[in-house]
Amino acid sequence: MPTVRTVPLETGGDTGSDMLLAWVERSGNRPVAESRMGGLRFAFYGRVSTEDRQDPETSWARQRAQASALVGGYGRIVAEFFDVGQSRVLPWARRPESAALVAAMADPDRAFDAIVVGEYERAFYGNQFSLMVPLFEHYGVQLWMPEAGGRIDFAAEDHEQLMTSLGIQSKREITRTRIRVTTAMATQAREQGRYLGGRPPYGYRLADAGPHPNRAHAAWGRRAHRLEPDPETAPIVKWIFAQRLAGHSVARIARALNDAEIPCPSAADPKRNAHRTGREWTHTTVRSILANPRYTGRQVWNRQPTDHDLIDPANTGLGHRQVQRWNLPDGWVISARPAHPALVSEADFVAVQSIRAPRGSPDPDRCYRLAGLLRCGTCGRRMESCWSNNRAAYRCRHGRTSASKADAERPKNLYIREECVLAHLPALYILLVGPDPACGPPNTADVIGHLRAETITLTYDPETRSLRADAWEGVKITVDHAP
Repeated sequence: MPTVRTVPLETGGDTGSDMLLAWVERSGNRPVAESRMGGLRFAFYGRVSTEDRQDPETSWARQRAQASALVGGYGRIVAEFFDVGQSRVLPWARRPESAALVAAMADPDRAFDAIVVGEYERAFYGNQFSLMVPLFEHYGVQLWMPEAGGRIDFAAEDHEQLMTSLGIQSKREITRTRIRVTTAMATQAREQGRYLGGRPPYGYRLADAGPHPNRAHAAWGRRAHRLEPDPETAPIVKWIFAQRLAGHSVARIARALNDAEIPCPSAADPKRNAHRTGREWTHTTVRSILANPRYTGRQVWNRQPTDHDLIDPANTGLGHRQVQRWNLPDGWVISARPAHPALVSEADFVAVQSIRAPRGSPDPDRCYRLAGLLRCGTCGRRMESCWSNNRAAYRCRHGRTSASKADAERPKNLYIREECVLAHLPALYILLVGPDPACGPPNTADVIGHLRAETITLTYDPETRSLRADAWEGVKITVDHAP
C-alpha cells in the first residue's frame, strides 16, 4: 500500500477542534482566485448615458479611477467594457458593451475572475441587480462595488438590502428627473410660450430670440429660439387652410399642390427631414398641417407624448421601449397667449377641424359583401370597393392615389363586378374543402363566412380571368366575364 504523508498545520497553539476552526478561517478569508499570480483579474464596466451633455472620456476616467482604487491590493483590471450613449433603464442584454461582458462571462477560458464597477448607477437600475445575480453566480464571477466597500456577497442579507436600496434610489433619480423636466416644459410652454425644440412646423422657420433664459446656458453661449413665418412656405399653409374652408377635399388639395410642383415639406427642408422621402404631397401630409394648432400662433406642447411599452410581456426583464402616440386635445399644453405670428385665425382653425368627409356609402342600400377579400393578380394589392354602373364592384389602381398624377407606364385600372365573383364562390369552395353530399351545394353567405373566418383572400388575375384562393396553391377557377 502507498504511504500517506501528513503535513502538520501551523496552529499557533490551537488544539483539538480549534485546529479545524483556525484552518477554516485562514482558508475562507482568501478569495479562490487569489492563488493565481497577481491576485484577482478584474473586468471593469462603466457607462455614460449621453455624449452631448457629458464628456465620455472624462466620465470613463473618473469611473475607471474609482474602480482601480477599489480593487487596489486585491488584483488588477485586465479588461474593460464601457457603454456610451446608453441609458441605465436599458437592461444589460440591450446595452452593447454590457451584453458583450455577459457573453464573455459564459466563456470558461475568460480572462477575468470578477467584475468591478465605479458606481452603482452606471451599471444597475431598479431590479436589474436581482436579475443579474443568478447569472453572476452561475458563471462564478464576483462583483465588486464601491458602495459595498469591495466584493458583493450575494448570500448576505445586508448586501442584498443595500443593493435593493440602491436600485430604488437609482430608479427614483430617473423618475424625479423625468417629472421635473416634463413639469418644467409644460410650465414654459403654457406660461412663457417658449419654443421647446424639435423641427419647426412647415411654414415656419427658427429665429433668434436672444440669450438663453437660463444664465448658465447663456454663459455658455446658447441662444433661445422662436418661430417666425417662412416667406416661401407660409403662403402655402395659408392657401391649404383657405382651400379646406372652401370645401375642397384633402385629396384635391394634395393633387393641386403636386400639379403645381410645389415641394412637399420634406423636400423643402431636406436637412431636417432626412427620414422622409420628399417625393410628393400626400393625404397624410396635408391632413397633419390642417390638424396642427401651432399655426394659430399659440405654442402647443405634448401633442405626441412618449409612452413606454413592454418589449415582451412574457419576459419583463427585457424592459420597455419608447413609443410615441398622438395625444387627444384635452392632453395638450397650450400657451396662455400667442407666442409667434399666426398663419390662420383660431376661428378658422376650429372650423377646419369640424369639416369631415361622410363615412360609409351615401346610399344605405349599397353593400360590398367581398370587401377586404380580393387582391389584384397584377400588383398584389388589396382591391378597394367601388360602385360601378349602379352595381357593387372592386377595383385596383395599382398604387395610384387621388393626390398624384397618373403614371403613363402604370397598368390600367382593374375592375371586376361583385356578381361575377359571387357566382363562382360555391364551386371554388367545393374545390377547396371538397363536396358534402349530405348538405348539398354551399350557399354564397356560408362561403363568405368561411373565407373571413379562415382569413383567406382571393386573387383575381385579369389576363387569365381566373380566381384563386391564396391559401391553396394551384386551386383556381375561371371567371366568365368582367366589366
